[in-house]
Amino acid sequence: MANSSSSFSSSRFNVFSLFNLLLLVIVMTSFPAHAKHHSKSSPEFEKAIALLKKYEGLHKNHGNLIGYGHLVVKGDGYRAGDNLSEAQAERLLRKDLLKLCKEFSHLGKDSIFMAVFAYNLGSGGASRSSVYKKLAAGNRNIKESFLSYCTAKGKVITQLQKRRQEEYDTLFIL
Repeated sequence: MANSSSSFSSSRFNVFSLFNLLLLVIVMTSFPAHAKHHSKSSPEFEKAIALLKKYEGLHKNHGNLIGYGHLVVKGDGYRAGDNLSEAQAERLLRKDLLKLCKEFSHLGKDSIFMAVFAYNLGSGGASRSSVYKKLAAGNRNIKESFLSYCTAKGKVITQLQKRRQEEYDTLFIL
């Protein structure tokens, strides 16, 4: 009888150990290591903010774009043509970029890089891009694809070429 009790105690211990191991895995994956890459105060996030401010510029009386390129949509609390102060525009930019970083957080260290790309292309455009598809598949060879996103209405835009190069050089983590 002591033998079956020992066996029961041992199997109960194994179940308990497996439960703890499972709990540890859940906790560790709930707080991924890459979360720091889209923290509001990380150096990468600050570099992204600086780049977006530089290339978007502060929009004044610019239709559906306000602040640093925020696209006004119904229900977001803003109206087309709203003129924001620099402080208001930066707060909105940070909020928008953080939202995009969370959207691309499954890409780990590439979440800020893709968020900046999406800020310019739109979330859907970035998600359908060859750059996103390569990164999602684990392919880090994206430079040529990324730099090719520099056209508007079929024409190469020099300023967009410069922007893409600076975004790649500053934000893409090899």
